[in-house]
Amino acid sequence: MTDATNRKPIRKAVFPVAGLGTRFLPATKAIPKEMLPIIDRPLIQYAVDEAREAGIEQLIFVTGRGKVSIVEHFDTAFELEATMSGRGKQLDVLDATRIQPGNLVTVRQQVPLGLGHAIWCARAIVGDEPFAIFLPDELMIGVPGCMKQMVEAYNRVGGNVISVLEVPREDVSSYGVIQPGAQVAHGLTEVLGLVEKPRLEDAPSNLIISGRYILQPEVMRTLEGQGKGAGGEIQLTDAMARMIGHQPFHAVTFAGRRYDCGSKSGFVEATLELALAREDMAADMTALIKRLAATLD
Repeated sequence: MTDATNRKPIRKAVFPVAGLGTRFLPATKAIPKEMLPIIDRPLIQYAVDEAREAGIEQLIFVTGRGKVSIVEHFDTAFELEATMSGRGKQLDVLDATRIQPGNLVTVRQQVPLGLGHAIWCARAIVGDEPFAIFLPDELMIGVPGCMKQMVEAYNRVGGNVISVLEVPREDVSSYGVIQPGAQVAHGLTEVLGLVEKPRLEDAPSNLIISGRYILQPEVMRTLEGQGKGAGGEIQLTDAMARMIGHQPFHAVTFAGRRYDCGSKSGFVEATLELALAREDMAADMTALIKRLAATLD
């Protein structure tokens, strides 16, 4: 563990949102995949809400061409609000989309060189502070949220903290996988190594990295001179692996539900389950599912 008195708080978060979203074409031809809605909130909104719950103040979006609507979603829509007010409609539905002036920053990733490169693009804004990373495709639902659980762990052990989940052994080759060490506390494990998309026979565990990170700023210098890894891209996992042994590194097993909204089936699953969890929709959704199930008999 590190000295808590010297530990900097987690105030900044990086959201890599420059991807093309090709798995959801043609829907993502003109709309960023991060703006696809799960019921009535876009994916990026869930990630931002999770960040704010964890006490994060500054949001850093690493964007690309055609991503303007992500930023506009968190801007003030004067015409919309004036029209709603004039019609006597409440504006509280828009509260979550309001960001305090100066707390949203964007930077461009001009070339698609991978997640590690996207994170590196935010280096000047991150500066010398530890920071969080959110992959919006990974929708994490829990109480408290995933990042708040991680910040609580970070406040205890410091260093670098990542979120992990247990998956069936046969699925590990699709993910970054950790080599676990000693268990520090319930759900908090030391990380001895990381492997990006290992072969099944080479995987050190079935604990996968699940789209949430708290990293020290030194990772930016590691990424600076890093070559391409798996898939011909600059992998964040490779940079983190090089930091193990030089800084504390731990994994939090997320107590909650993860939906892979980068896949069509995961997107539909998230929509159905979150709708069933809402008081205003549960009864209608239950009836709908029963009706659809009956057609399959």
